[in-house]
Amino acid sequence: MSIPQLKKLAGAAFVAGFVALPLSTTAQAAVTASIDISTQRMKVSVDGFHYATWKVSTGARGYRTPTGTWRPKWMSKMHYSRKYNNAPMPYSIFFKGGYAVHGTDAIRRLGRPASHGCIRLHPKNARTLFSLVKQHGMANTNITIRH
Repeated sequence: MSIPQLKKLAGAAFVAGFVALPLSTTAQAAVTASIDISTQRMKVSVDGFHYATWKVSTGARGYRTPTGTWRPKWMSKMHYSRKYNNAPMPYSIFFKGGYAVHGTDAIRRLGRPASHGCIRLHPKNARTLFSLVKQHGMANTNITIRH
């Protein structure tokens, strides 16, 4: 092989390697929201690194928050509950039927059970989580809820 051909090959390999690196890290991107009902906290990680820990409210007495692991099914920047008097649910991330992670205006109740089963967050935190899921994709997001 001639020197010009080697330079061309090396240049192409460099460009291919440089271009492939961001694509492979993007494909591995993941958002994990882990909710602990016993502590009323959500831990969020991005690409395996801790991102934030936030207070939440889960199901109040008489209401159940499901446990398990899901991927988001759909998202709505501003949803209103048809079941609970059109209650506002900003930055909703629905993961199982009518259950969602969403913002709340009942900020003082965060840190203790207070919802009808959904995971409530401070609106700023809900907006942040919504943006992370939108950025990385619902297929690359897990929502895990445990006792």
